[in-house]
Amino acid sequence: MAKDNWDELNEGNHNRHNHRRNKKKGKRSSRSQDLDDEYASSEEDKFLSNLASKNNTYGWMKEARYKRMFSDIENKIQGAMGTGSFDWVDRRVFDQVFDRLTLMSLYKLMKTGVIDTLDYPIARGKEAHVFHGTNIDGKSVAVKIFHTSNAVFKNLVQYIEGDPRFGGLRRRHRDLVDIWVRKEHRNLSRLSRWGLNVPKPLGIHKNVLVMDYLGHETGSSPKLREVNVEEPEPVFEDLLKFLAVAWQKSNLVHGDFSPFNILWHQDRAVVIDVGQAVVQGHPKAEEFLVRDVTRLVEWANKNGIDVTLAEAMFEVLNMNLDHVKQIKFDDEEE
Repeated sequence: MAKDNWDELNEGNHNRHNHRRNKKKGKRSSRSQDLDDEYASSEEDKFLSNLASKNNTYGWMKEARYKRMFSDIENKIQGAMGTGSFDWVDRRVFDQVFDRLTLMSLYKLMKTGVIDTLDYPIARGKEAHVFHGTNIDGKSVAVKIFHTSNAVFKNLVQYIEGDPRFGGLRRRHRDLVDIWVRKEHRNLSRLSRWGLNVPKPLGIHKNVLVMDYLGHETGSSPKLREVNVEEPEPVFEDLLKFLAVAWQKSNLVHGDFSPFNILWHQDRAVVIDVGQAVVQGHPKAEEFLVRDVTRLVEWANKNGIDVTLAEAMFEVLNMNLDHVKQIKFDDEEE
């Protein structure tokens, strides 16, 4: 996107309305514009100084190149900085999530139009925060920002080691984060191509992953464990087929297939958090598959469905899937 176009898009809704109004009235005086610029610069300096004084982590923002970058996107991440609708949207979230590398990743994704605004958090976990956002067309997206400041990913090495897609594993925390994010993006792409109900990945840069948004105006869709499903039998059959297609067609096993990692969206189960999914060649793939089927059977039994682990395993391994064909998305990378 041309720089001029991007600069225009960086104006907030309020500024865009003012621009249209001012067009009708004629151009404002240069003196008035100068005063506005001085005020904006003063407010920006005040914000950056406030961050730097409270936490040396943000001292880098005063450097000219980063100051320009942050100024470019500041009005687009206001929700994450404390103006969102959730009571835990505050400086703690900003300090935990938005370090220099994360802000640079958001800047890159905003420059390319994958993200236009970052509005408010919708989920949080040990590995990541998920935010509601919009893309350049105003469509809702989910922005998953993986934490770069803690060591939680070291506990997840078992899902990376042994995966031939990610050789030469280095154990530095930042490297593990980047690999994990690429792994989740790749797994989502592969599962989507086989028609499985997962959020479609829309963009990625370093520790930021952008996906389809599953939810409503005030928050994400509930987890399966939080929902009282009136007719659990079709849901069980749908999820059993998910595991079968993932294993037989996409050669993947989820690895953490629980009601905590399945959303209930538009009266259907949608599987999320696929970063730990491994290929069949992984040394623990069969162990993970048995565990996934076990968790699904446990959910089924709790919801009144009479099925055993042996019966469910047989279906996953032997289900006739000749009718399942691979999908090619026009905007998908190879």
